[in-house]
Amino acid sequence: MLLALDVGNTNTVLGLYDGAALQHSFRVESSKGRTADEHLVLLLTLLDVAELARSAVHATIIASVVPSLTETISIAVRRAFGHEPVIVGPGVRTGMPILYENPREVGADRIANAVAAFERVKAAVVVVDFGTGTNFDCVNGKGEFVGGVIAPGLNISAEALFSRAARLARIPIQKPTKVIGRNTTHSVQSGIVFGYVGLVDGLVDRIRTELGPVRVLATGGLASLIAPESRTIEEVLPDLTLDGLRILYERNLE
Repeated sequence: MLLALDVGNTNTVLGLYDGAALQHSFRVESSKGRTADEHLVLLLTLLDVAELARSAVHATIIASVVPSLTETISIAVRRAFGHEPVIVGPGVRTGMPILYENPREVGADRIANAVAAFERVKAAVVVVDFGTGTNFDCVNGKGEFVGGVIAPGLNISAEALFSRAARLARIPIQKPTKVIGRNTTHSVQSGIVFGYVGLVDGLVDRIRTELGPVRVLATGGLASLIAPESRTIEEVLPDLTLDGLRILYERNLE
């Protein structure tokens, strides 16, 4: 099996692939203080949950946007499975031209999203990834990564509001029944949820004026909250980043 790890600022998502089929997936906190030993225990525990032996994992690929975690997780992988993980970054064959002014600035997760999305639709596509930040990753019809947009994530935006407004208590982030709230909770929920929908659709509209017609896919933890209200998002693919990592691993087989 292939172990794919998407190491984000808030969460780390792990997927176990048998060929092209995702057999198991897990989401854990990206704890920057976790040691290599703790990551080793975590990996072996998740294998136990999946009822798999260490020997079942023959390869590992890692996309990390947290440099401090990349090496500790790599050490844990070496100790757990006895092989060197593939780290998505400079030198890894993507099969996709990166037209960023400095390709090294593009996060590994963004590359995985772009590769998986274009492989899926074979057309110009935008991936909206709802994570710590919300990324809009843009691929043209030739399959080239042309750039994108990075906006504050929904949770970050909400946290900024709660921390700076003394009279606003933290509330669950969920869709209210109406746009016009009749109490403070519903008013805040409306501003956060529907305001963010407006941000997404407005940015996609502007991207289309520059890139032309594009498909729009969504992934990330809060995609299922925003996508049903959006007029531009066509489909939510929770495992898109993991699928991109699988594709990247296959493109780097010797």
